[in-house]
Amino acid sequence: MNDARAGSLAAETIRSSSLYNEDLAPVSPERRTWSTYNYAALWISMSVNIPTYLLASGMIAGGMSWKQALFTVFLGNVLVLIPMLLNAHAGTRYGIPFPVFARASFGVLGANVPAILRALVACGWFGIQTWIGGEAINAMLIALAPGWRHFPFGPAICFGFFWLLNVLVILRGIETIRFLQGVSAPFLLLIGLALLLWAKGKAGGFGPMLAAPSKFHSFADFFRFFVPSLTGVVGFWATVSLNIPDFTRYARSQRDQMVGQALGLPATMTFYSFIGIAVTSATLIIFGEALWDPVAVLSRLGHPWAVVLAMIALLMATLNVNVAANVVSPANDFSNLSPRRISFRTGGLITCVMGIVMQPWKLISSYGNYIFGWLVGYSGFLGPIAGVLICDYFVIRQKNLSTQDLYQRGGLYEYSSGINWQAVASLAAGAGVAFVGLFVPTLRVLYNYAWFVGFAVSFFAYFILTTKVERVAETAH
Repeated sequence: MNDARAGSLAAETIRSSSLYNEDLAPVSPERRTWSTYNYAALWISMSVNIPTYLLASGMIAGGMSWKQALFTVFLGNVLVLIPMLLNAHAGTRYGIPFPVFARASFGVLGANVPAILRALVACGWFGIQTWIGGEAINAMLIALAPGWRHFPFGPAICFGFFWLLNVLVILRGIETIRFLQGVSAPFLLLIGLALLLWAKGKAGGFGPMLAAPSKFHSFADFFRFFVPSLTGVVGFWATVSLNIPDFTRYARSQRDQMVGQALGLPATMTFYSFIGIAVTSATLIIFGEALWDPVAVLSRLGHPWAVVLAMIALLMATLNVNVAANVVSPANDFSNLSPRRISFRTGGLITCVMGIVMQPWKLISSYGNYIFGWLVGYSGFLGPIAGVLICDYFVIRQKNLSTQDLYQRGGLYEYSSGINWQAVASLAAGAGVAFVGLFVPTLRVLYNYAWFVGFAVSFFAYFILTTKVERVAETAH
């Protein structure tokens, strides 16, 4: 009875806090219903999308052979699965979302720093996915009514329509996302296979499709392209590797989320990347040029209804991954700024607006901008955040958190007026070292390895600063 009363008082204390709202609250045991299948389906539907295709096809366009590109994709996804599973643990154990988890290391107010950095990246991704969806709608309308091609505002109107469709899904909430993932995941894999078989038939088999050799004449030339490409693959999911607690807080058990993610992420990313690699290689034979954009490929299918069906499949895939990967996290992150004023839905609407402001059409204007500018660039911020979170949770705290204090001012995670400056300094150090390579040509390798360099520097910086503070405190007592 005493335990029940204590639990009730703790829950009441959390609910009365200015750091609390229903969307950021710990998930109760009866709501933790996501199974292994839900997490595998989540990753299948998030991986089967156009940016995955563009990631792999961009490597082919940059000069890799199909084997080199496929190996790069597989290795990058195995590597990013490690911080993914590590950060996922706290979500499942305590039922808390990413911005609340970040309060343990950055402070109850300082957590807004990593949360907003992560949110801004997600806004960029939301814009990219929405622009791609708009392109698919535009291509579909051109197939049905060729005159639409000459309408000057056609792409903008299609972008706006798909943007509104995303808004409608956001307003319906998290359970709609779960439903979309479970229903569409198997269907999207079949669509990917159909696209691959179409390219195989048109190109005369896998032999001709995959016959193009690497354009790199030495290992040194290949390695210069391989390193930032690998960083780009890690950066591709570095966003979700931080906010994965937003999803794993609904897990029935640690085993469910770990097995589901391990089965769903590397295998599906590698499979769908192979489709992008093979089809891009086939377009050189079919159309006489390497087309890295699948919308451009599918718009040339010939029969209008074939184009329409293909575009509907792409729209479903894009809508799934956009809402799941690019709205859930920033909605929670923006909500964390002012929990009493900003709900999940309001945070989602802020994300939608910011997605337009970030001009996504420029971010994917070429494979160079996409991989080496966008993916590698933002990984220089996200790697350091992961370094701090993982060091704090696993090394410093040994996986022990006080849920009540995560929602309180003046508690265990208050630090200095709500901010842990050791964590902020470690984040700044990791990002600073990574971005030195962007401005100092002789240190370019640091930028090419941005996520890895940032993670390592921030991890060790946080460990050193935290243990030093603890030693000083012990000496003072």
